[in-house]
Amino acid sequence: MSAVGHAIYLHGFASSPVSSKAVRFERELARHGVSFGCPDFNRPSFEDLTVTRMLDQTRAAVRAAVRGPVALIGSSLGAFVALQAAAQNAAAGDRPVIDRLVLLAPAIDVLAGPQDADIGQWRRDGRLRIFHHAWNEYRDVGFALYQDAEQYDAFNLVLPLSMLVFQGRQDDSLSSELVERWARARPNVDLRMVDDGHQLSASIDEVWTASEKFFGLGPLS
Repeated sequence: MSAVGHAIYLHGFASSPVSSKAVRFERELARHGVSFGCPDFNRPSFEDLTVTRMLDQTRAAVRAAVRGPVALIGSSLGAFVALQAAAQNAAAGDRPVIDRLVLLAPAIDVLAGPQDADIGQWRRDGRLRIFHHAWNEYRDVGFALYQDAEQYDAFNLVLPLSMLVFQGRQDDSLSSELVERWARARPNVDLRMVDDGHQLSASIDEVWTASEKFFGLGPLS
């Protein structure tokens, strides 16, 4: 593969474009002269968030890339969206081409819902009160997020792109066993299990070093 020309970071649920991982990737890629984008999935309204809207925003970000090939970097729910976006890009023959993915603690089973969510109560109320980590406050998210997600599936998705995946063994938000099972069935996935939690904060240097090589970028002195 040729070196990445543009990278797009897809942040996770109740996160933002200024998350520590997004900022780290943007800074490191800038040193290599790689352009960068990060759509804000909280806009225009967090309460009305759906996977389909995230995919529309991702497609717009890809089309805005000044050059390819494009790499998607997805965190948690953003990783699930990265998988779907890459599949849509390939099926439509869109340009520029998405040719590789970095997935960080991927939410493979998006229908598990937010941590500790009572799906039945969420359905009855039409909204769920959750803590938005980026904004440090509680916000509502509509049940449309769950309903819309039912049409998307990561396990039955056939996507022959190169994928670099990092998953923490101490992840208390997502099932590391599920990620391992998903990765084992795909020879094009390079899974790196690390002794870390969902945020992968303690492993960010390892994540970047591996990603730098995966992007076809030589280490800088």
